[in-house]
Amino acid sequence: MSPALAFGVAAALLALATIVGIVVRRRDGRRRDGGALRFDPADAPSAELGSRATLVQFSTEMCARCPQVRRLLRDYASGLDGLAHVEVDLTHRPDLSARYRVLQTPTTFLVDDSGAVRARFHGVPQRHALTEAVAAV
Repeated sequence: MSPALAFGVAAALLALATIVGIVVRRRDGRRRDGGALRFDPADAPSAELGSRATLVQFSTEMCARCPQVRRLLRDYASGLDGLAHVEVDLTHRPDLSARYRVLQTPTTFLVDDSGAVRARFHGVPQRHALTEAVAAV
């Protein structure tokens, strides 16, 4: 392989990786539709669900951003009546990642009082997106 061709391939791969990284970062923390998912409260038996809505955080033991999201969601939920925060550790319940289609941690669901997933957030949720989602419940 000629050096010019090798350099061209390396440059193209670098450009592709940069574009993918920018797209992933821009989508991180944004609100998405919950689809037809329903959260089963039995999947978080030790936690109480909120009377209005619940922020369900899926995390793992090796997740670097999960403690930050835990603090954010706990503080956010404590400031609103009827809103609760529940954390589900997928390290001990890997079956839930397939059931709820969780591909990365942290992932947060906003679940209404009937168990319907009204919104989902991948990564660190943006505070204004949380506010909009909770207001829609």
